[in-house]
Amino acid sequence: MSLIAVLLIGGVLRFWNLDLKPLWMDEVITAIFSFGRNYGEVPLEQFFNLSVLDQLFQLKPTTCANIAQTVSTQSVHPPLFFCWMHQWVQFAPGNWIWKLRSLSAVAGVAALFGVYWLNRFAFSTSAGIAAAMTMAVSPFAVYLSQEARHYTVPMLFVIAGLMGLIRIQQNLVQQRHDPKIWIGWILVNGIGFYVHYFLVLAIAAQFFALIVLQMRLRPATKFWWRSWGAIVAAGFGIFAIGLPWLPTFISHMTRPETDWLATSQTAWWSFLAPLYQFAAGWLVMVVAFPVEFQPTWIIVLSSVSMLLFAGWLIWWMIRGLKCLWKDPDTHGETLVLISFVGGVLLEFLAIVYVLGKDITQVPRYNFIYYPAVCALIGASFWKQRAGSQWMLYGVGALSCIFVISNLVFLKPYTPDRVAQNIVTDPDCRAIVMAYNDFQDIAVGLGFALAVQSTEQQSPKNCQPSQFAFLSKTQGDSAVWSRLASLSADVKEIWAIVPGLRKRDFPTTLALQNRTCALNSDWQYRIGLPYSGYECRN
Repeated sequence: MSLIAVLLIGGVLRFWNLDLKPLWMDEVITAIFSFGRNYGEVPLEQFFNLSVLDQLFQLKPTTCANIAQTVSTQSVHPPLFFCWMHQWVQFAPGNWIWKLRSLSAVAGVAALFGVYWLNRFAFSTSAGIAAAMTMAVSPFAVYLSQEARHYTVPMLFVIAGLMGLIRIQQNLVQQRHDPKIWIGWILVNGIGFYVHYFLVLAIAAQFFALIVLQMRLRPATKFWWRSWGAIVAAGFGIFAIGLPWLPTFISHMTRPETDWLATSQTAWWSFLAPLYQFAAGWLVMVVAFPVEFQPTWIIVLSSVSMLLFAGWLIWWMIRGLKCLWKDPDTHGETLVLISFVGGVLLEFLAIVYVLGKDITQVPRYNFIYYPAVCALIGASFWKQRAGSQWMLYGVGALSCIFVISNLVFLKPYTPDRVAQNIVTDPDCRAIVMAYNDFQDIAVGLGFALAVQSTEQQSPKNCQPSQFAFLSKTQGDSAVWSRLASLSADVKEIWAIVPGLRKRDFPTTLALQNRTCALNSDWQYRIGLPYSGYECRN
């Protein structure tokens, strides 16, 4: 198979139905900052017509400096991705959702080219094709490529860093230095810090791999000591590039927006959860069949099929890695890639069990070491030359179709399902979203966009829904008190209140001009609890 064919297959899978799925919280955050907007432009403590969203999600040309200032105070991310996205949406074709997601799709295709060169440097051209094809039909890679978020773009920096790392490893084995490779490696990693903070983990894992390599090399020559000097100098170089943003980075790490990652202490066995979440995250890199919101028989069939496939793949991987490890021509490169993956996994475990942040519950964060996994899978099948990789490609392609069809990797909080439950008849309605912070506002905007889209696709006999964000920082009772002071000419009202149990929703709600009674058939919890009320004058 040629590289061009791999890129075409990967491109089709990444751009197919690119704007089909609804925007969710993280993508709304991307839209706000990338369009030059901020949360101060979102109407709060009042009802507003959903047509206001059309103005909010329009591009407002600004500078990268202004975007960086907004991101530093209203987010917990570095600014560079949003600056690039701001430029991208000014020239990309299509509707605004397609524009937002197309940058990730383009970067996802570029990642195929990158992982090809990574394995070509490390092993051979055929190994490069195998790695690129593995990524091309990976449901995880297609999922990331259809997210309007900074996952595939920083993945390019990870791949570039690994390419530099392999070149450094090969030079160290040959006892020589190439300053251009070291300088390029420093720049890639230093700039990557401004794209996604998790690049810090990738940088640390690369240094871990270098240390492992150094310990296996003979320390009998002066060159070995000079190599340690180059590694230390590279560390200082990367640190110097990131130094201007370091105070903001430290402040972001202590923001309450990261508290949702806190590990659960509800049961004695909760400490085991990250381990099987790790396994689930690895599984969906290669296979993902429908299990969410499916009949029981489909869940069972999909789960058993995925586990059987995983067993087969593990068997082939172990055989291939043994061959790579034992061959002197591929041992060093294999050592570097395995050490990098192992270093990231150790960091993840430290974050979970030492810092108390369970990042394993979010499979998308595996993008940090995912390119190295693809490289090792591709090299393993290449080394065995058995042709069995076609089963991997076939299962992966089928999984990608499920992703594209919105059957797996469903958007968190499922805005489309929430909208379908709310928009069930042509009656005029109002929706109230209680919020504590900016992230709650982003979640609510995702629901509002989904309701707007659903209403536009179905017949209606009244004006578009009205929406209100009401603060709950003073408690849930403050939400109901504020709602009682507002007026809305509606026949039903829906309340979305994060953290509230369904049984704790009040039986009646008061508006300024009417009273609304809870409909017990209109109570749901899909990610967040929400309930519907019927109103009368």
